[in-house]
Amino acid sequence: MENQQGILLESGINELEIVEFGIGSNRFGINVIKVKEILNPLPITPIPHSHPSVEGIIEVRGEVVPVVDTAHALGFDPSKKPAQDKFILAEFNQMKIVFHVHTVTQIHRISWEQMEKPKEMYQGLETKITGIVKMEGGMLLLLDFEKVAADINPEASITKEQLRNLGERERSEKRIMVVEDSSLLRELLQETLEEAGYDQTVVFQNGKEALDHLKQLVDEGKEVEEEYQLVITDIEMPQIDGHHLTRVIKESEEMSSLPVIIFSSLITRDLRHKGEKVGADAQVSKPEILNLVKWIDHYIL
Repeated sequence: MENQQGILLESGINELEIVEFGIGSNRFGINVIKVKEILNPLPITPIPHSHPSVEGIIEVRGEVVPVVDTAHALGFDPSKKPAQDKFILAEFNQMKIVFHVHTVTQIHRISWEQMEKPKEMYQGLETKITGIVKMEGGMLLLLDFEKVAADINPEASITKEQLRNLGERERSEKRIMVVEDSSLLRELLQETLEEAGYDQTVVFQNGKEALDHLKQLVDEGKEVEEEYQLVITDIEMPQIDGHHLTRVIKESEEMSSLPVIIFSSLITRDLRHKGEKVGADAQVSKPEILNLVKWIDHYIL
């Protein structure tokens, strides 16, 4: 199951492939786009005073990569058969991390429409789960790897301190649509954009909510570009993902002039072409909020 990049899906078709892995008897998934390689366990070099969920570091093809004990990060028991465990080498937010898991089983191809958003009333793992897929024999939980990484290293997340180099800024009346399924990131985005002078933001939890709203504006005879001056969207979202949302906007006669910036952990050198193919005006990797603000300035100031 190595080098999954060879089976990437066509851009904008609202489907994804998930690598299923196990922690004990629990079934989890990771978007195959994030997976660089599946490895058998390698010798780990411990790092003194590191985070309790960080086992240490290993060398993978000349690169030194941290190893996260996924079971520990989720509050589960250690593996009962460590010799049979697997390492998932993942890349997102422009960094590489190895996630130590107990099993890796298969790849599932699904539509984002099959993905359900966890309800707020769920306890425990809810904050680290981005979606739930009902599968034969049970449910598969899509793990929020960005949240796991941010809990270990808060500097890997969005912070207002990143905007210090911008200096004093005037308030803008331009309205920005923010489409992001993570409640934490929605709040952080609003806070940081407000710090940058953009306090007229309207947030949506996924691409379907945003697209339904835009289509309603069109049906009401309103000019979309007068209601919003820019769209910022994540990629990984239940119901409709960011690539599909971007494609629909750019193929619509009534919405195509609306600038769309994709702001996602999946913006890498290998995957940038997917956003270009659906017509994104710019693509920024999380958590580069300063670069995001510069692109916003470029399109709507």
